[in-house]
Amino acid sequence: QVQLVESGGGLVQTGGSLRLSCEASGDGINNYAMGWFRRAPGKEREFVAAISWSGGTTYYADYVQGRFTISRDTNKNTIYLQMDNLKPEDTATYYCHADLTVASRIQLGLGVYGQGTQVTVTS
Repeated sequence: QVQLVESGGGLVQTGGSLRLSCEASGDGINNYAMGWFRRAPGKEREFVAAISWSGGTTYYADYVQGRFTISRDTNKNTIYLQMDNLKPEDTATYYCHADLTVASRIQLGLGVYGQGTQVTVTS
């Protein structure tokens, strides 16, 4: 069973930066594509970014493209989400996600989720 533990959320002003981390554990975790989703208050959970098991392929939602960067350290079984130029609309609970699939299908959200970490951007 894959387990995911997020960290790095917090409170930041508009234009600021945060880096989220997600440490994964479980058999065969390095074979999993991983990614990030988020859920804002009163809204559905939405896809943010995905990365392949090797870290060589990444995908981003249009609303974070150019501001967020997903990366992976396979030695540490950890993925990161560097979030720059944050906006109030980025306020949400951010969830790490892992699935035994290709990175392009991570956005379907059919795999395992972590417990989430809160990101709040003030104006």
